[in-house]
Amino acid sequence: MNREKTAAHGKKRAGLDLKNGVFHGRPIYLAAILLLLAALIASLAWAVTIGSVDLKMSDVYRVIAYKLFRLGDAECYGQGSLSDIVWFVRLPRLVLAIGVGAALSVAGAVMQAVVKNPLADPYVLGLSSGASMGATLAILFGVGSFLGSGYVGLVAFAGAFLVSIAVVSLANVGGRATSVKLILAGTALSSVCSAVSNFVLYVINSSSGAVEAVARWTLGSLAGAKWETNLWMLLVALAGTLFFWTQHRTLDLMLLGDESAVTLGTDLHRWRIGYLVVSALLVGFAVYTAGIIGFVGLIIPHVVRMLFGTGHKKLVPISALLGAIFLLWADVLCRVLLPRKELPIGILTAMIGAPVFIYLMARRRYGFGGGD
Repeated sequence: MNREKTAAHGKKRAGLDLKNGVFHGRPIYLAAILLLLAALIASLAWAVTIGSVDLKMSDVYRVIAYKLFRLGDAECYGQGSLSDIVWFVRLPRLVLAIGVGAALSVAGAVMQAVVKNPLADPYVLGLSSGASMGATLAILFGVGSFLGSGYVGLVAFAGAFLVSIAVVSLANVGGRATSVKLILAGTALSSVCSAVSNFVLYVINSSSGAVEAVARWTLGSLAGAKWETNLWMLLVALAGTLFFWTQHRTLDLMLLGDESAVTLGTDLHRWRIGYLVVSALLVGFAVYTAGIIGFVGLIIPHVVRMLFGTGHKKLVPISALLGAIFLLWADVLCRVLLPRKELPIGILTAMIGAPVFIYLMARRRYGFGGGD
């Protein structure tokens, strides 16, 4: 208890206001969690009825009721095109959107604290470029094909994870890693990975279908959603959210900087490395299941901070829920905006995220709760 009081006093002394949002208080926080949970369930129930194929809402729910509880006519709702569209196309990708949206949003909030930079997102440390390079090598040269049918995603995951380890190692050269050294190391390795990917694409025949496959992967898609991978994505997203929620005090201290944290009795070095590795796991799984989807981890934490303040006890769970809802509806829009075509979800999130981010930054000078 004394340590918590000391930490709170240190945050106040350093000018860090964790309650700088619009809404304050435990009742409002709990109400927000409950409302977002209800909104997520309602969104899933509504979104599964929307698609390019016109289906009756009652038929959609009868298929789900049969698959989950074996209620209804097996011949009508347990097989056939109606069952396939609802159970193997629409619902899996919506569930995947929930897991990926939550994982990217939580990873974004954590990465912004780790590097003490409100402009950071899960890809600022080169994770995106590492995953892209892995996917490019797998698609064009068959690297990792011995891993099975999902080898492209696995190699992309490995690329993101290895780059995160390389960033940590490089940042520790010549002394302990700091937020500035992590950003510099991430920028350098991101450039290297991008250069390798671009070089490979340049020397390969542009008429090759593999080049188009690489483009689709790097633009992101939820079309490959499967129930087996969805389960793992949801478990990883939930575990990561719960882990970082328990670490909210240390994440708050990271906003003070290393020197202030040391005076409060906390050495942030080992925590920063551990959080980076766990964030890489979250992003790696998201890349493995859905490709590269940008701006989710950048925009969602910003919106939550402006509404509920900078404290990570509120930021982490609310970001997870809001990110899940956001990506779910983004997937719906991708399927219905263009007739007989599906817009890559990475393009849509960029089209939505970039203007919103510019508006938020122009509307209000924003930092981490201090005078930034």
